[in-house]
Amino acid sequence: MTVPHPAAPQPPSRRSFLSAAAVVGAASSLAAFGLPTFSAAAAEPHRPSDDPRTPDGEALKLWYTAPAAQDGVIQQALPVGNGRLGALVGNDPSREALYITDSTLWTGGRNDVLDDDGQFPYERVEFGSLTQLAHLTVELPDHTPDTVTGYRRTLDLSNGLVTAEYRHRGAAHRREVYASHPDDVVVLRLIQPDGGLTGAITLGGTHGETAVTDAADVTSSFAAAFGNDLRYAAAVTAVSRTGRIATTATGLTFTDCADLLIVFSGGTDYAPDPTRGYRDPAADPHALALHKVHTAVRHDPATLRATHVADHRQLFDTQHVSLGTSTGEQRAADTWTRLQARAQKGAAPDPELEAAYLQFGRYLMIAGSRDSVPMGLQGPWLDGNDPDWMGDYHTDINVQMNYWMADRTGLSACFDAFTDYCLAQLPSWTDTTRRLYNDPRNRFRNSSGKAAGWAVAFSTNIHGGSGWWWHPAANAWIANTLFEHWEYTQDTATLARIYPLLKGACQFWETRLITATVNDPVTGQDREVLVDDKDWSPEQGPQDSVGNTYSQELVWALFGNFHTASLALGKDAAYRRTLDGLRERLYLPRVSPTSGWLEEWMSPDNLGEEQHRHLSPLIGFFPGDRITLDDSPSDLLSGVRALLVARGMDSYGWANAWRALCWARLKDAERAYQLVTTNLRPSTDNSNGSAMNLFDIYQVEDDRSIFQIDANFGTPSAMVEMLLYSRPGRIELLPALPAAWARQGRITGVGARGGFTVDLAWRKGRITEAVIRSVGGRTTKVIAHGVTRTLRLHPGETTTLHW
Repeated sequence: MTVPHPAAPQPPSRRSFLSAAAVVGAASSLAAFGLPTFSAAAAEPHRPSDDPRTPDGEALKLWYTAPAAQDGVIQQALPVGNGRLGALVGNDPSREALYITDSTLWTGGRNDVLDDDGQFPYERVEFGSLTQLAHLTVELPDHTPDTVTGYRRTLDLSNGLVTAEYRHRGAAHRREVYASHPDDVVVLRLIQPDGGLTGAITLGGTHGETAVTDAADVTSSFAAAFGNDLRYAAAVTAVSRTGRIATTATGLTFTDCADLLIVFSGGTDYAPDPTRGYRDPAADPHALALHKVHTAVRHDPATLRATHVADHRQLFDTQHVSLGTSTGEQRAADTWTRLQARAQKGAAPDPELEAAYLQFGRYLMIAGSRDSVPMGLQGPWLDGNDPDWMGDYHTDINVQMNYWMADRTGLSACFDAFTDYCLAQLPSWTDTTRRLYNDPRNRFRNSSGKAAGWAVAFSTNIHGGSGWWWHPAANAWIANTLFEHWEYTQDTATLARIYPLLKGACQFWETRLITATVNDPVTGQDREVLVDDKDWSPEQGPQDSVGNTYSQELVWALFGNFHTASLALGKDAAYRRTLDGLRERLYLPRVSPTSGWLEEWMSPDNLGEEQHRHLSPLIGFFPGDRITLDDSPSDLLSGVRALLVARGMDSYGWANAWRALCWARLKDAERAYQLVTTNLRPSTDNSNGSAMNLFDIYQVEDDRSIFQIDANFGTPSAMVEMLLYSRPGRIELLPALPAAWARQGRITGVGARGGFTVDLAWRKGRITEAVIRSVGGRTTKVIAHGVTRTLRLHPGETTTLHW
């Protein structure tokens, strides 16, 4: 992505918009969106009677020998989250700090007053920004560095816990932090069996709010509202069975405690209802926050933790990964030391670290994408209120990459946040497109003078708004991403829900495509084709070219996906035939006789940067399936490979992940693996790479870098793609197994398109066993080591294959 120059702030827009019923009919009902709000629990969550934690010796952990520095929170603090609330945890013994973000705490609004060039403002007032909710600090003033020994902090991926352990003046201390999805709270527990914990708890807002305390119910809380009328609140309380808790004018205090339980909750009145401006007027965030913290602290701390761990493990345990065994020396080192050692020239592979990196991506997915809005550029983990690109949803790779991993790694349920978000935004997107897309100042407007369906810009927010420039092909990529999720699950109800999005995107392209004349290289005759109107190949080249490969491939896939959905649901047969006819006439890219690359524009010339970060012209190869290694002409595949070579092997994290996915599809295991290890390089001096806490770091300038989450999902996607390739009707096992993982390995719960999941094990580079389960699929080919087997299974049926 690039950093566009923000427009000057404008006063908030008060434009009205058409009711959802007038825009998308039945799809407008709040129930159809499925996205819940910050609200009271419908029922008491399941409370396990036993301790559900994965035993300490078996749990997968990242660990460190020092707390996070206050000036290095985003690179060093450890993340927890419950799908809506995210917190970064510093684990300083004397000043524990939690930086808490609510995924719905957005400024801005519809942003539907265009700039003079017909594009959307892109700044923090009209478009808005994701912001932090609160800072929670716990001070133990005498726990200074000279009094602390044996310090160790840990992110337990298996159990969803951040812990810190140390000795203070010889006494053992332990603290646990987690974000509970069932109880909708963030929990901090301090334990010192001999007693003596004394200190203060302070809740601070990040927008100038002042917390107030209530001695009667022992809470500190605040409530406020943005200029866009979004109301929000936060609250904290604490209990101890052994010491004393009191309130002061500035917060809570605790004295002589052996066990201290601190519980935080907070949220907004955001609701997925465009007819009410994405607000729930009946919600009272302050009352809810107080209710949630008091409900939680009524439970024994062990019960509260068990409730969270059981819920976390229901998702985390859907996939186990072993890529080989690391050495004893590697295992004995802390995570940051291992990252640095792996990056040394000639260093041996560290397969357990690489498996942990994949599982860290899954941990972030569970923590960041459940029952709320989806994850944008940083997910719900911010270290300030000014995230780059506003922490938004970038629609030309980033939000799509965030969700490639979910189905591949056994986390299909975490994809729902993206589906729900798109459905909730659809009425606003549709209305904005109808009113504004063909503005005469818009350089991307449709030459037909018509605009139907829906479109968005390069950036979107949670209020139905778009920002920066119009991005015509984004609707196709969003719709295709939603459709691919259905290919994994084969859930008819899901297909029916996303059908209006697919159809609306098709309707937009029906009005947008224009004709062009090209010479057919086979017949030598001129023929008329359909091409994208004046557009831009993200994020480079001319802005007025027609027939960009990026758009042509996305629309070709969109029309094909609509055909499949229409047949599966028994709907719109006549419209299906219309789109089939349009699809047959679409121009499809050729290999340039000048460069030997698959063309990016309808030109033999390269009109952009040779090593550009985006792989826009390869979108029909990955994530698309129009070009495949087993079916496509050799010259087309040579053009794909040549372009991929030209783009280079070292870029930003998300760009490396996309490259790795393409090399995996080309079955070039070592190049794909090289890109994975490139993203594992430790980020130092603001360089691209992995931070101490494994967050992917994106270098913005020579002296500044940021956290951007997409590579944390894209890289694990590539790792899984190296082990299993699928498209409906075809599953290939170990298509790109690198030498570093070949000796022995195992992965379970891998999603395969067509409606299957796969467990596979290998030894010395060859499959030893594959277990194929149908989650709705019936027929598929399974290929391994040059042998093809055709499987016919009933939904729910399982078969085991051996080689």
